[in-house]
Amino acid sequence: MAILKFSASAVAAQIAHARACKTFLPNWNGPVDRPALILIVGNGVHLRSNGIDGTTTRIVTTEQADPSFAFADGMNPFRDTDWMAQRRMAFRDLTGQFYTDILDDVQVLIDRGRGAIRLATDGHSIRVFVRRASDYLIGGTYEVPSGLGGIFRVILKDACDTFAIVQNCGNCEDFDAMQPYRVPLDALMEIDDRRAA
Repeated sequence: MAILKFSASAVAAQIAHARACKTFLPNWNGPVDRPALILIVGNGVHLRSNGIDGTTTRIVTTEQADPSFAFADGMNPFRDTDWMAQRRMAFRDLTGQFYTDILDDVQVLIDRGRGAIRLATDGHSIRVFVRRASDYLIGGTYEVPSGLGGIFRVILKDACDTFAIVQNCGNCEDFDAMQPYRVPLDALMEIDDRRAA
């Protein structure tokens, strides 16, 4: 999982552009009839409007980028010297264009005055990531997907804005004897949070 951070004002400009347009770039399923944000992983990593307004004939590609697009922190080829290494850490060798359904959720955060927009991606899905490490209680009890189809109960040992270090606790003896391990921060579930694992 990678956490991508974007300037809220740069994303707001892309949303405004998309909403001002009447024609939109198609996605893999065909024509699109509403504003959206597209995540481009290629020459940098950026969000851009899906709107076509007649000011440019450029089709979205992974090879081209425009300085006005909303670039992820550390992945701007116009400003960051190690953007390619940062992109590779987040996406390995994956490149492409990803239509998202996050526009309305991102707009809510912008309207609330957030200075930055954070997205979580595993290379196959992109979602708005609202929580921060400080939102979790060190020493608190949470649940995490086990990777075996079940759920482990864990104690949170440490957390950063991307990963958490957890120790199994309250499961069977063999699992509780495991050493602490890392999980994506957004995998932590409150005990009463029943979202899908």
